[in-house]
Amino acid sequence: DVQLVESGGGMVQPGGFLRLSCAASGFDFSSYDMSWVRQAPGKGPEWISHLKTGGSSYFADSVKGRFTISRDNAKNTVYLQMDGLKPDDTAVYYCNANRGGTTFWGQGTQVTVSS
Repeated sequence: DVQLVESGGGMVQPGGFLRLSCAASGFDFSSYDMSWVRQAPGKGPEWISHLKTGGSSYFADSVKGRFTISRDNAKNTVYLQMDGLKPDDTAVYYCNANRGGTTFWGQGTQVTVSS
């Protein structure tokens, strides 16, 4: 079965950091582009970062310079390093695997930034 399992969320103070992980199984992870999408309470989904299989990465303006995306194909895992967290970063964070028209989603992990 295909699975994407996010972890690493939690509560952190403004200015703090978290590293999210997304462990994949059941498909050829290394051949999929990986993304992170978040959804804040009462808002629609927001794409925040994308990592292509070739290594190119992209970030939404809202997180550029603060977040970093990386992957370890040996561990079938993609990471999102989040530094300088702000209250506006509070959301459920989802990872997404995409290749052509095939897309898989994880169940999400909650990130809360509050003092």
